[in-house]
Amino acid sequence: MKRIPLAWLQLTKERSRMIVAIAGIAFADVLMFLQMGFRSALFDGAVQLHNSLDGDVFLVSDRYKALIALDRFTERRLYQALGYAGVQSVSPVYLGPVQWKNPENKQVWNLYAIGVNPADNVLLLPPVQANLNSLKQPDTVMFDEGARKEFGPVPALFRQGAFTTEVENRQVEVVGLFKLGTSFGINGTLITSDINFLRLFQERRQKGLIDVGVIKLEPGADVAQVVANLRSGLPNDVRVMSKQEFMDREKNFWNTSTPVGYVFDLGAVIGFIVGAVIVYQILYSDVSDHMPEYATLKAIGFRDRYLLAVVFQEALILAAIGFVPGLAISLGFYQVTRQATLLPMVMTLGRAGFVLALTAMMCSISAAIAIRKLQSADPADSF
Repeated sequence: MKRIPLAWLQLTKERSRMIVAIAGIAFADVLMFLQMGFRSALFDGAVQLHNSLDGDVFLVSDRYKALIALDRFTERRLYQALGYAGVQSVSPVYLGPVQWKNPENKQVWNLYAIGVNPADNVLLLPPVQANLNSLKQPDTVMFDEGARKEFGPVPALFRQGAFTTEVENRQVEVVGLFKLGTSFGINGTLITSDINFLRLFQERRQKGLIDVGVIKLEPGADVAQVVANLRSGLPNDVRVMSKQEFMDREKNFWNTSTPVGYVFDLGAVIGFIVGAVIVYQILYSDVSDHMPEYATLKAIGFRDRYLLAVVFQEALILAAIGFVPGLAISLGFYQVTRQATLLPMVMTLGRAGFVLALTAMMCSISAAIAIRKLQSADPADSF
């Protein structure tokens, strides 16, 4: 009970120094929060489509890397999978970028298109499920209202009534809205039927070549066993994955095959180092300024362990106080970033707890370095 007031009094004696330390910790926390938030948004955004596909097992080309690096495979492999025990149904999915004409200013932008068979109901998006009959009509599409603004005020136009625009120089009618959102590789999404998808690409795509095969299993089927059977039985020109493996492969692509994941990890490490340096400088200055007092305490019988505990308590007090404005500022940045980029930047309790633990560790490491000078305090120097 006596140590905490001493540590607190040490800090509050030099209020300007304490404020600088808190500001430094808050800055480091904001930097770590932002880097972790961007990294999480990178992964969460990358698998939004994966989460929306209603399937247990997925087939892709053996050369498949990610949604932005697709390779097609023959649809026959998908229907061969129907002959395996535990498989209930299969659905082909067509994916690819298309040119969308902004209905307001007529500028052309690349949009990501998804083509599905409306009869299969393979997308776990309620607005899409409610509009499957509309997608069966020729040249009809649904638009992602979570897309970026350069595609035009599509949601506002649609709420005034269905309207037409051009996709791949072909006139299409927007018959519905859904919300999927953006990612680092996709700025917006279009959903249409498989037949309409092939119409958009005309001679560039063949019906027999697909991008993703979605496999639903019978209730109670062992996913791991079905995956193993398909891997051993199907030709090696396709890759068989469970849904989790499908998502993990997408995340791994962004984390290891692009510099984006490395940059965000590096940013978080830099934030940690910056905070540690700032706290070290503050604690070292505090210890240096109070060396006579520490030496006096040693002379009257206090051991080094007690004095070291005081410095560590100062560090943890700074960590706790500095974390609060850091979290508050980060929440504001998350909100601004989410509105500006439409990325899924969301603060989670787990991330807040992790950064708090990193902050405590950061300040503790700084204290451990700073107390080396305290250990050299000699009572004889004070008298």
